[in-house]
Amino acid sequence: MSLSDIKAEDRRREILRLLAADKHETASEDMIDRALDAMGMAFRASRAQVRTDLTWLSEQGLLKLEDLGGLILATLTQYGHDVASGDAVVPGVSRRPRGR
Repeated sequence: MSLSDIKAEDRRREILRLLAADKHETASEDMIDRALDAMGMAFRASRAQVRTDLTWLSEQGLLKLEDLGGLILATLTQYGHDVASGDAVVPGVSRRPRGR
């Protein structure tokens, strides 16, 4: 596994955690991108990388994407919530220890 794979796994976990922390478990692609940038170098990614992660997470059934005329909204699914909380494991998303 390469360093870029590890970064992608960590970034995907953080995307799920960001959505889980939102009252409606929904955020726009732009909001997610800005939140990752604010978390520091370890999570910074290009807009294309964030979109790739969102698409990948959607393909795994962890979130749903909705295109509202160019505004992409991501909404956490129950399965995504389970992964964000550490109750489920998905290869490609780094594990988050329970209780953290």
